[in-house]
Amino acid sequence: MCGIWALFGSDECLSVQCLSAMKIAHRGPDAFRFENVNGFTNCCFGFHRLAVVDQLYGMQPIRVKKFPYLWLCYNGEIYNFKQLQKQFGFEYQTLVDGEVILHLYNRGGIEQTTSMLDGVFAFILLDTANRKVFLARDTYGVRPLFKVLTDDGFLGVCSEAKGLINLKHSTSLCSKVEPFLPGHYEVLDLKPSGKVASVELVKFHSCKDEPLHVACDTVEALPSVGFDLETVKSNIRTLFENAVRKRLMAHRRIGCLLSGGLDSSLVAAVLLKLMKEININYPLQTFAIGMENSPDLLAARKVAAHIGSEHHEVILNTEEGIQAIEEVIFSLETYDITTIRASIGMYLVSKYIRKKTDSVVIFSGEGSDELTQGYIYFHKAPSPEEAAEESERLLKELYLFDVLRADRTTAAHGLELRVPFLDHRFTAYYLSLPAELRIPKNGIEKYLLRLSFEDSNLLPKEILWRPKEAFSDGIASVKKSWFSILQDYIDQQVDDVLLEKAAEKYPFNPPKTKESYYYRQIFEKHYAGRSSWLPHYWMPKWVKATDPSARTLKHYKSATQE
Repeated sequence: MCGIWALFGSDECLSVQCLSAMKIAHRGPDAFRFENVNGFTNCCFGFHRLAVVDQLYGMQPIRVKKFPYLWLCYNGEIYNFKQLQKQFGFEYQTLVDGEVILHLYNRGGIEQTTSMLDGVFAFILLDTANRKVFLARDTYGVRPLFKVLTDDGFLGVCSEAKGLINLKHSTSLCSKVEPFLPGHYEVLDLKPSGKVASVELVKFHSCKDEPLHVACDTVEALPSVGFDLETVKSNIRTLFENAVRKRLMAHRRIGCLLSGGLDSSLVAAVLLKLMKEININYPLQTFAIGMENSPDLLAARKVAAHIGSEHHEVILNTEEGIQAIEEVIFSLETYDITTIRASIGMYLVSKYIRKKTDSVVIFSGEGSDELTQGYIYFHKAPSPEEAAEESERLLKELYLFDVLRADRTTAAHGLELRVPFLDHRFTAYYLSLPAELRIPKNGIEKYLLRLSFEDSNLLPKEILWRPKEAFSDGIASVKKSWFSILQDYIDQQVDDVLLEKAAEKYPFNPPKTKESYYYRQIFEKHYAGRSSWLPHYWMPKWVKATDPSARTLKHYKSATQE
C-alpha cells in the first residue's frame, strides 16, 4: 500500500504543484520521493512508500538498467511475480513484486501485462522511447486511482482525489477529477511538450471471466470439475485457501480485522492455519471494535478463542464515533450514508492498530457479501437469475462503496489491506456456478459458502451460521443500533428548514434525511462541487427501504424478535 502521484504537461511550477502530493502522505509513512522525468521538465512522479516488500530497493518510480526508458509508479501487490519470472525467464533487478510490470510490458505490451497480473494494483507506466503513458487499475478497484485530464492535455494522476483537486493550470483551476475505472487500462500519447492525448480506454478483465494468469497459478487446475455439490464445496475451499495463501507475501507483520461475522472469521481462521503451516513465528493479532457487549465483540471473542489468535478489542464510545465523522468523510471522499456509518468503526480500529501494535498488513473480509449474496435483501430476489445479476452489479460498484471504505480507512493510518474474497480466480469460479446454487436457502444468506466449510472445524458452528449484520450495526448493542445513535445526534444538528430546501441546494443526489444532509454538508466543505464522484446512494433492492441499514428490513426484525 503506497501513495502514487504524477503530472504530465504542467504549466505551473512543479515545486508548487508537488504540495498537492503531500495530501496523500498518510498512504506511505516510511519514505517519499519526487522525481522529474528526463527530457520532460514539466512531468514528474511523486511517491509515498509503505515498505512491505523489499524494504531496501523498493523506492519508486521503479527503473531498471535493462529498460532505461521505462518509469513505473505503482500501488499494490502482484502475487504471482515469482511464477511469472519462472514462466518467462525474467531477470529481476530488485525484490519488488511490481518490477514484473516492466518485464511483462517489454515482452508483450500493455494488454498482456494487465491480463497476467494476479493481484491488486493501480499504476502509471511511462515509456519515453515510444512516447506513451499507460494507466491501469485492478478488476475490483481494490487499489484506488483518480485522474484529471484537461482539454489542452495536462494530466494529473493520484491514488486519492484529494491529491488532484487543488492543482493549478493556466486555463483555470483543474477540470473534472474522476475515478479511474477498475478492470481498465488507458493508453495516452506523450507529446514533445509533455502534454498527453488519450488514445484508448480498454476493459481488460471482467469479474466473470477466468483470468489469463490461471496458467501460472500455484493451483494450476482444480482437482475436479462439474457442479455436483461435493465438487463445488471442495473447489470453493481449495480456491479460498489459495487466495489467502498467496496474500501472505509480506516483510511486515500480518494482522486481521475480526468482526465475528462469517466473512472476517473465515479469513482469520484460514489465515492462522496457513501462517502455522509456513512457520510464521509470531502470533496472529486479530482486531474487533464495538460498544460494550455489542454482537460483534461477543462473536469475535468466540472466534479468537477458537482459532487461538492474539485478540485485541477496541471499545467504541458514542462521543468518539461522532467526533470522527468529519475526518472520516475527508478520508473517504464520499457522502454515501451506509459507507460513512460503516467507516467510522473501521477508521477507529485502524487508528488503534497503527498506534498500539506493529501489525501493518491487515486481512479483511470485504467482497464476500457482494460475491456470495450476503445482504439481507437477497432473500427477496424474484429469481436466482436476478440475484446473480445483482451480485455482479454490486461487484462492479465495489470501488464506490465497500472497497473504497476498506482502502481509505486503513490507508489513512498507513496500513495495507488484503482482501482474499476478491481474489480474481476465486470470484470468477464462484460466479460461474449455477445461479440456483448461489441464492439464500432455508432463510440463510451465503448458504453455499457456509456449507462449504461446515465440516472443516475452522469455526464454531454458531459463528459459521451466524446471520448477517452490517458492520455499522454489529458494533452497537442490539437494543440501539449505531445508525440510530448517529441519527439522534444529527437530528439536533440539522434544522428542518434546511432539509426542506435540500433539493434546491444539492440538486444531484439530494439528501432525503437529516443524516444524509449532515454528511453532504461536510463533504461539500472539503470537496465542493464534486458530488458526481458518487453516482447514487447504496440502497437495498427489491424492498421498500428508506434507509440502507439491514436492521430496518423485515427479515432482520423478524429474526431478532423470535
